[in-house]
Amino acid sequence: MLSERYAKMIISMFKASGTSLQVFFLTLLFAIPLAMPVAMGRMSKNRLLSGVTNVFLLIIRGTPLMLQLLVVYFGPGLFIRWLNDLGYNVTFRWNRFAAAIIALSINYAAYFAEIYRGGIESIPKGQYEACKVLGYTRAQTFFTIILPQVVKRIVPAMGNEVITLVKDTALVSVIGVAELLMVAKERQGALFSFWPLFIAGAFYFFMNWIVSVVFRALENKLNYYN
Repeated sequence: MLSERYAKMIISMFKASGTSLQVFFLTLLFAIPLAMPVAMGRMSKNRLLSGVTNVFLLIIRGTPLMLQLLVVYFGPGLFIRWLNDLGYNVTFRWNRFAAAIIALSINYAAYFAEIYRGGIESIPKGQYEACKVLGYTRAQTFFTIILPQVVKRIVPAMGNEVITLVKDTALVSVIGVAELLMVAKERQGALFSFWPLFIAGAFYFFMNWIVSVVFRALENKLNYYN
């Protein structure tokens, strides 16, 4: 009987780990490209655009991710309720998983954007001037000369953020997404055993080990002058 309960625990945690992996990969899929226009807005010479971007970054980086998850999930519902109180007949149904992906993507796009900005601004201005003399367009300069150097410089910082993302996937449980840690806590209470939490911890450790290996290999590959 006990072995059957443990077997069910393993199956449920395996399914929950799949949810955690989906949150992880979908967040990266949306956050990595979204961070580039945010970084460009941050570096823009247009004061209005750079000012708005600075305020956005200040809010996202200055508030807890858990609070952002709650705002993204519950905020639209409160806004719809307010519209209905004004006499508008509006219906809205929010998906917990979609809300988690949106909140995490926005949060990590802000952090990735600052990493991008640091990488881009670390390139000497003389390289831009040399490209201009050689007749390169701005697009050619950025994508063929600047971007490869930026990628090489930001890999360590990006690796740290991706490792943090693996652990932050556990926060989506605050809006009811049944990810690994949430299921582990439920199983711990049902079985009166520490094993579910130990298995969850082992999963996060294994995931971060894989991320570390991938980024270490990427760093070694990009260190072509060493």
